[in-house]
Amino acid sequence: MSRKSKMIVAIVALVIVASGGYLLNEYWIKPASASAAISGPHPAAPDFALTDIFGKPLQLSQYRGKVVLLDFWATYCGPCREEIPGFVKLQQEYGNQGFQIIGISEDEGGEAPVRDFYHQEGLNYPVAVDTTGKIGELYGGIIGIPTNFLIGRNGRIYDKIPGAIDDSFWVPQIQTLLAASPNAAVKGFHPLQDSETPQVETLAEVNSTVPGLDVSKLSKAELARYKAMLVSEQCPCGCNVSVLQCRRMDPACSVSLKAAQKALKKLQSPKPTA
Repeated sequence: MSRKSKMIVAIVALVIVASGGYLLNEYWIKPASASAAISGPHPAAPDFALTDIFGKPLQLSQYRGKVVLLDFWATYCGPCREEIPGFVKLQQEYGNQGFQIIGISEDEGGEAPVRDFYHQEGLNYPVAVDTTGKIGELYGGIIGIPTNFLIGRNGRIYDKIPGAIDDSFWVPQIQTLLAASPNAAVKGFHPLQDSETPQVETLAEVNSTVPGLDVSKLSKAELARYKAMLVSEQCPCGCNVSVLQCRRMDPACSVSLKAAQKALKKLQSPKPTA
């Protein structure tokens, strides 16, 4: 999505929030090999590891046991900039209680402008730049910015908020999650809708030659056979292209994803013995 399109979406979301219509509801990247399956009303937050704007390693799983607010933003985004002072305030107030904000910038100009903004605005939490958009894809695709995910001590996503919102909105949610034990499920939060739930769990699925499917364990021969299977099958979603082409053209298509998953399962099924 272009910068202009993201800005339009962000502005529309901000207007909705302000009117009261929206209420509650280079990179080193490591797949989340130990994360829980993405399922249930509060899916597991996909792990990621990258380098922050000061060259330090930043991995989500290192904050397991803390309450994390994951902010997808950019310096060129007005609503994003408006949220920053509130985030700095939240980090100051709750940081020593086990709360951590992590900023994922989608700036296309690299780290330099983000570092400048970081110093100018006095940010007090780690920030990294997602220049390829892979982290955004890992979280189901970021349609507009800002988009924020609230993650509990148990590593599960308890809220997703598209658009800017006042920092006071987060206070009761942060306090509730901080009061919970690290491995306990927390009640009182609305289940995430299907459209809010990340569709993939690891970056191996995002980076795959068959988007959404982890083919890293297939041999070259198996991968060739698998792709041939997907090329020979027309996608039942109605796009009039093969399953493989649909996965590459539209990774968000759930129909081609299911077809590709079915084909992979068939490929990996044990051959019957004579």
